[in-house]
Amino acid sequence: MSETLTETMPGTGKPITLTDRAASRVAQILSGEDAGTVLRVSVSGGGCSGFQYGFTLDDTQSADDLVLEKAGATVLIDSVSVMYLEGSQIDFVDDLIGSSFKIVNPNATASCGCGTSFSV
Repeated sequence: MSETLTETMPGTGKPITLTDRAASRVAQILSGEDAGTVLRVSVSGGGCSGFQYGFTLDDTQSADDLVLEKAGATVLIDSVSVMYLEGSQIDFVDDLIGSSFKIVNPNATASCGCGTSFSV
């Protein structure tokens, strides 16, 4: 029974990646903020699919935060959110509909139309 739970639950141990576009946009956002400010990406309960992504500016790093650094951008992810984001790619898209951060999450079994909430 635990094999089945392992296969269906998040926590694959795969790295979370930040695309060049996302790193560039994060660096651009942070350039206008106080020194030490970073982008925090989180997962919380809510949204139309069960979980939702959160993007906030933060100046406090916890000891158990995952730190992603690329091209002058720093992104923090708390240890609880990491298990839902393992193997994900954080990207930034700019198209006719608008611009936003987008998470391509292999752990999500369903997501809403706007892409900000998901279920596992």
